[in-house]
Amino acid sequence: MRAVIQRVLSAAVRVDGRVTGAIEAGYLVLLGVARGDSEKDAEALSAKICKLRLFEDPPGKMNLSLTDVGGSVLVVSQFTLLARCNKGNRPSFDLAEGPEEALRLCHVFVDRLKRTGVPVEEGVFGADMKVSLVNDGPVTIILDSRDPEKAPGDRTAQEAR
Repeated sequence: MRAVIQRVLSAAVRVDGRVTGAIEAGYLVLLGVARGDSEKDAEALSAKICKLRLFEDPPGKMNLSLTDVGGSVLVVSQFTLLARCNKGNRPSFDLAEGPEEALRLCHVFVDRLKRTGVPVEEGVFGADMKVSLVNDGPVTIILDSRDPEKAPGDRTAQEAR
């Protein structure tokens, strides 16, 4: 499971012109589910995101977590985070989980976030979404539930199985 976390002053997602989720200060989380991901990945990633210290304390250091500042999360599913572009110019999405299992694991991820008490809003899985945000910093972090020491593009197809 891969997540791009952006610290935001505000973010919103619209589907067919209707706002389906909106937050003030917090994180916009773009979430991609990889083939072979499990509930364990969803639980670990959601726990890590809640504990990330990306907000500044009074001296200006990133020492405060989402819960410390009373922030919210907007989760937007995005299978394109699993794209591979190492052959040719057209991305391959063979590392992405199929829609049924990806939807289930997105729900698990959101449920685990909600259990921490953090307010969570969502996009619409599989929809053509329009996402707007006001970056704060900007601060953008990429997390992968499989191996945090590897860069997101380093995971091979074998590891995704």
